[in-house]
Amino acid sequence: MGVRGAFWAALGGQLRKPSGLTGQFAGRLMSLANSRSNKIAIEALAVRPSETVLELGVGPGCAVATLSTLAPYGQVVGLDHSSVMLAQTAHRNSHAIRNGRVHLVQGCFDALPFKSGTVDKLLAVHVAYFMSPDTTELREAARVLRPGGRLALLATDRAAMARWKFPEYSGHRLFTRNQLIQDLQSAGFAPANFSVSRIKLSFDLPGLLAVVTKPGAQTAF
Repeated sequence: MGVRGAFWAALGGQLRKPSGLTGQFAGRLMSLANSRSNKIAIEALAVRPSETVLELGVGPGCAVATLSTLAPYGQVVGLDHSSVMLAQTAHRNSHAIRNGRVHLVQGCFDALPFKSGTVDKLLAVHVAYFMSPDTTELREAARVLRPGGRLALLATDRAAMARWKFPEYSGHRLFTRNQLIQDLQSAGFAPANFSVSRIKLSFDLPGLLAVVTKPGAQTAF
């Protein structure tokens, strides 16, 4: 792999699962780099005050903080497999955690530790790169959503990701709009129940926003 390859692999690994002092620094960078992405995806969710909201991959906890203000009578659950990110999120949301409005769980996306049909809204920002080609994680998302529930999934477009070296060494999956559509369909979502839009992220990077509604009882948005 060489020194250069080892560097890019290490960087990609920290983005996948931040750990140690480097992971703490990565979390601080995420709070800046993902600000616009979180804003776009959260607006697409249209969270209501009494809803249960799940975020996959909490990072430093900025989105959890916003969601808890949008659902003051509901619950926000943040799931991550990185203890470093959970610690940063806990620090940022300590008051809401003490009040029982925010709950943090350490776990993986491919086996969500929640009952079926218990989540109203689900946020997944910049985590699609770590989801498997067999769409297990998307199927799990569909399982935990209530009928009429909504998923907002945001990722940087392949055209931008391919310019960087770390995806090549760290196993990141890259997405065009068509590839994201194919994954959603493979996970069982009908085209009539989702949209995939091209968006602009921070630094004018091209992004993709998928908004999915689980069939069933309609939720007023």
